[in-house]
Amino acid sequence: MKNFDVIIIGAGSIGVPAAYYLARKGLKTCVLEKLPSEGRGQNRAAIGGIRATHSDPAKIKICQLTIEIMNRFRNEHGIDVDWIDGGYLFPVYDNVLEDKLKKLLGVQKKFNLNIDWINPGKVDELVPGINSHNLLGGTFSPEDGSASPLKVAGAYLKLARENNAEFFFNEEVTGFETDNGIIRTVITNKDKYSAGIIIDASGGYARDTGNLYGLEIPVDPDCHEAGITEPVQPFFRPMVVDLRTDDQSANYYFYQNKEGQVVFCITPRPRIFGKDTDNTSVFLPLVVKRMLNLYPRLRNLRIRRTWRGLYPMTPDGFPIVGFTKEIKNLFLAVGMCGQGFMLGPGLGMIMSEIIADNSDKYDFILDQLTLYREFAGTEVLK
Repeated sequence: MKNFDVIIIGAGSIGVPAAYYLARKGLKTCVLEKLPSEGRGQNRAAIGGIRATHSDPAKIKICQLTIEIMNRFRNEHGIDVDWIDGGYLFPVYDNVLEDKLKKLLGVQKKFNLNIDWINPGKVDELVPGINSHNLLGGTFSPEDGSASPLKVAGAYLKLARENNAEFFFNEEVTGFETDNGIIRTVITNKDKYSAGIIIDASGGYARDTGNLYGLEIPVDPDCHEAGITEPVQPFFRPMVVDLRTDDQSANYYFYQNKEGQVVFCITPRPRIFGKDTDNTSVFLPLVVKRMLNLYPRLRNLRIRRTWRGLYPMTPDGFPIVGFTKEIKNLFLAVGMCGQGFMLGPGLGMIMSEIIADNSDKYDFILDQLTLYREFAGTEVLK
């Protein structure tokens, strides 16, 4: 039996940052991961966007912390994770969406978000050559940005290990031994572990992990595809998010990373549930048509590769975070709904303060994201 203060299940966008922040506070921490290395699940499928411009207080606060962390990461740790504060731009071409986003601005500003409505001229200044036909303007949040999921995961692994966190790769959790509402033992295909706190950060497999410890965790992954182009000289900075929909797709988004490559993704319509990560032949024709209509300057870029990842979805599009009632030492950090990368650093820091310091300043986050909510409605800017 290997004994720790905290066991984290999953070395992904949530688990690896959490391991660092918990270990930094002096807790003996281990991470169990069934795959060969960190970030091998959905972290490596993320395209890298990080925004605090959400519509709810919990995700706004978490991502504000992530952005603060990214802004100082290189100076604080001496590691470049390709952070770019290029902002997020939501261009608008119809009055219904204009009214919706302008109403949302009041909520966002209430939580001190730096976001405003900008006119068509400013939109074209940010993304030169964007389709101006019927362009009404848009919302722009200059403090949002992007980073490399690969580099962030690797950086947090290094930092966690420097603070004595232990990682056990190629080790799958196969069961739990519980007694009087407490997990006493975590069983893997190789060993047994015990800890005072167990954190479930198993991503798209949260429902499967929940079945092992006897709780219904309402997380069902759906499939999204993404792609990346050859590198070219920088010609626009923000992440561009088109919220319009058609018969086959909902929103799509793209940006130019620090190496000059345009990275892009689209939300299929209807959603495709399951765990299939094989890319398809329908993705490129669908997303390219929409992207070129919005931004014709992308026309001559050559696409290097495409891939498919999973959005671990909850019924309402919000994560599940907090201790469970049935198992007193089980903390859930699952159901990130495709936003685990942007939530991970901030949430890892918050979890460390809740668990190590017994802090109550984030109770509003735990109240909103509890497993025991009604799961009614959806986030406005999902």
